Amino acid sequence: MTAHGVAGPRTLLRRLREMMASEKAPQDRLDAVTTIIATEMVADVCSLYLRRAGDVLELFSTHGLRPEAVHFTRLRVGEGLIGDIVAHGSVLALSDAQSHPLFAYRPETGEERFMSFLGVPLQRAGHVIGAIAVQHHDERESTAEEAEALQTVAMVLAEMVHAAGLLSADEVVDIDGNATLPLRFEGMPLSDGVAEGVVYRHRGPMAVRELVSDDPQREGERLEAAIEEFLERIRNLVEDSVPRIGDAEQEILQTYRMFAEDEGWMARMRAAVRDGLTAEGAVRRVQDENRRRLQVAPGAYFRERIADFDDLSNQLLRQLSGGSDPGASAMPDGAVLVARTLGPAELLEYDASRLRAIVMGEGSPTSHMVLVARALNIPVVGKLASALPRLEPGENVVVDGWRGLVHVRADESVYEEIQSYVETQERRRAHFESIRALPAQSLDGQAFDLQLNVGLLGELPLLDATGAGGIGLLRTELLFLTHPTFPSTHEQSDAYHQVLDSAGDRPVVFRTFDLGGDKVLPNLDRPLEREENPAMGWRALRVGLDRPSVLRNQLRALIASAVGRTLNVMFPMVTEFAEFERAKQILDLELDRLRRRDAPRPTAVSTGVMLEVPALAWQLDEIAAVADFVSIGTNDLAQYFFASDRTNPRLAGRYDTLSPSFLRLLAHVRKACDRHNVPVTVCGDMAANPLEASCLAGLGFRVLSMPAAALGAVKAGLRSLDCAAISDYLESRDSGREHTLRDDLHHFAQDHGFDY
Repeated sequence: MTAHGVAGPRTLLRRLREMMASEKAPQDRLDAVTTIIATEMVADVCSLYLRRAGDVLELFSTHGLRPEAVHFTRLRVGEGLIGDIVAHGSVLALSDAQSHPLFAYRPETGEERFMSFLGVPLQRAGHVIGAIAVQHHDERESTAEEAEALQTVAMVLAEMVHAAGLLSADEVVDIDGNATLPLRFEGMPLSDGVAEGVVYRHRGPMAVRELVSDDPQREGERLEAAIEEFLERIRNLVEDSVPRIGDAEQEILQTYRMFAEDEGWMARMRAAVRDGLTAEGAVRRVQDENRRRLQVAPGAYFRERIADFDDLSNQLLRQLSGGSDPGASAMPDGAVLVARTLGPAELLEYDASRLRAIVMGEGSPTSHMVLVARALNIPVVGKLASALPRLEPGENVVVDGWRGLVHVRADESVYEEIQSYVETQERRRAHFESIRALPAQSLDGQAFDLQLNVGLLGELPLLDATGAGGIGLLRTELLFLTHPTFPSTHEQSDAYHQVLDSAGDRPVVFRTFDLGGDKVLPNLDRPLEREENPAMGWRALRVGLDRPSVLRNQLRALIASAVGRTLNVMFPMVTEFAEFERAKQILDLELDRLRRRDAPRPTAVSTGVMLEVPALAWQLDEIAAVADFVSIGTNDLAQYFFASDRTNPRLAGRYDTLSPSFLRLLAHVRKACDRHNVPVTVCGDMAANPLEASCLAGLGFRVLSMPAAALGAVKAGLRSLDCAAISDYLESRDSGREHTLRDDLHHFAQDHGFDY
């Protein structure tokens, strides 16, 4: 027995397996299962909700609530505690459920008598198909062991629901549409290009039929043997890919290999086997756990790793089944691969000469698979989950990776439109290439310094490819996010040295670790706790000042890497002058230590702040007295300025950085820096869009840092701009009454021949 008298997972799983193998009707088995769970977890209630068509959650079985509520009580996805669990695919544990703002009272259930609540989602093949919850009369805190046990039960239940046919296929994924008319689906462009081919479905996750084991030792041996063979296959795959992709993409595959060799991943699977799961069940449980954690991560980086972990898990499952993979070898010539998710190793198993394009239900521009697809010149369109069921195998489709469109049964007008668009894009690319070596200078002679934002060593060749003036933002934490342990001073110094060598005589601005929020490095003194609002929580310089050894070791590494060169250090998330002063003192102490020993050190060191918190904008007179430069991070600055979460889709487009109020803030910062002769740079998303960049130019900013993909268009725009004209225009529109100047600026650009 564990805490609160909860039975161990092996006992619970054994009883569930026996019930699943019985000859009872599916509903009777479900009712018996909820009773078993309630009994073994010493709970007063256990309830199972399943997701029906139209995003409706129906109570399918309960022990402890009123029986008449079964198949009567319904909630919308997002409604109530159960709806919230399904909407976010996350675990919810409450000691007093009724006081929670999302609690939805349904009188027919009688659940007002119960206080504590623990609920977990049912997930299968990447879909949340329902939720299961246990409740108690009294207020109590659920333990981690209870949550883990219920998650394991949920995985077994999801397979039981599928096997019993309790939900039809069109209730898991909506299917509709007319099979005779041309269709066009709009997704997200992930990799440029246009291709035509026939739909071929990716094999997807393997079905796991046996989840519960009677012989943990045997299953442990099976798991170890599969892991050994799996790792050898991954190593061979990475090595064999060398002739097919570039150096930058090789780094991506090495990162993927590090994920595969992660000891924490393997340890969790071994623990699941000891708890009574088969080797396959252990892989699937840890896969579900990873997906659940990453889906609720507050930032994009970790959510983009879902496909990597799914890829690893699916490959290991295939290894357990014998390692055969008929799906890749059976793909026909001229195929358009259709998949919900896809990892880089899965992609490389397909013959690229037969693969025309990829259509995905999920995906993101910086996912590892997409970066490899770009290296192979394969167009990719993502974010088309609702369209996937309507793409029939063998059907002819046209994939437009430029604009994120997929055409089914395309007519002649579609081909003409695509051809025209492609020709336009090719002309633009040729123009960007023709001006690559030319200066970024406006029509009226204003010179600009266009630099790159860089996060991975694989991006360094883009300095030469784009003709950038330097690196205006080096996100140091991204260099180490895949390390199994916190990077040593020596490891950091080696990485920073590679950056400086690649940059040559071009400047590099190193931003110290922006940890916290959505970015966590392992073994950081203690795990970063989950925060309700991580973007405004314990992150960046706040972490560095509270853990000075972390900041000091990074500064030592930066100093060592820059011996004989200029070192530019920028501190992120500075909120007040005192924080910058303390950080600079730590840097000065490290430099003084070297001076006293007459040890090698940089020829010059400049220190600056990343202005992301509006409060700092009114302390610039103090900052300018000791800082060598200021860099504006417009992404976070706008988020805090408007009190608007930039990751919240409900607020997308509600506030605009081209509003008079935000432009006033930027003008205030630029003027304050000018008064003290302190250089100021813009390194957020505003610098990466030609229209926004023109406004920054009109406000007086001359150094802009951006992703490599944006530099050509921004340079072309600035070379067609009259800075004096747009400066006068912005000054004339400084009324502060409009919601945004965006539409008016579009008209201004068209009237003045600005290339945006």
